[in-house]
Amino acid sequence: MDCLVNNAGAPLPMVGVADIDMATFDAVFAVNVRGVLLGMKHVAPAMLAQGSGSIVNIASVTGHRGGASGHVYSASKGTVLALSRAVAAELGEKGVRVNSISPGAIVTGIFAKGAGVEGSKADRLTDLVKSLFASVQPIPRAGLPEDIARAAVFLASDGSSFISGQDLVVDGGMTSVVRGWSATFKARGELLARLKAAAEGL
Repeated sequence: MDCLVNNAGAPLPMVGVADIDMATFDAVFAVNVRGVLLGMKHVAPAMLAQGSGSIVNIASVTGHRGGASGHVYSASKGTVLALSRAVAAELGEKGVRVNSISPGAIVTGIFAKGAGVEGSKADRLTDLVKSLFASVQPIPRAGLPEDIARAAVFLASDGSSFISGQDLVVDGGMTSVVRGWSATFKARGELLARLKAAAEGL
């Protein structure tokens, strides 16, 4: 077992702190945090036995910046960042590296699913998401899954053999721009409304 990429994640609606549903909190943390921990827990014995390996946990820019997404999602990804650093400190002594990647606005069907669009339809709305995401960061194009995949391949490779306990931010410069909660909340609402309207035409 040379590499593990913990990439599963659960979205949730962007709501104010007073409206957070604790069952939703538990469900998001079960996937975004418990899932990452379990992946590392079960791969560690194999990697430790061979004295090598690379673990890559997918975090998010929302773990670095307040107001970039919903509170619970941000908290879960911030936890992934802290957990990755903590496990890197332990496993690094035995030759196993642990790093994380923090994607910015990446075009996937998860945004339409977050708007309540059925799964197969959601994946057909990525072109709309792509056009909307082209202007949310300084680099004038939307982030793509391939951008994250290339970063993961680098962290899995010998080219990063002296890198551990670090977070690689892949966001087109998004975290260099200041945006507040209200601006993000408004933009997210507009995105969801457009995705729902587009889904009705499918």
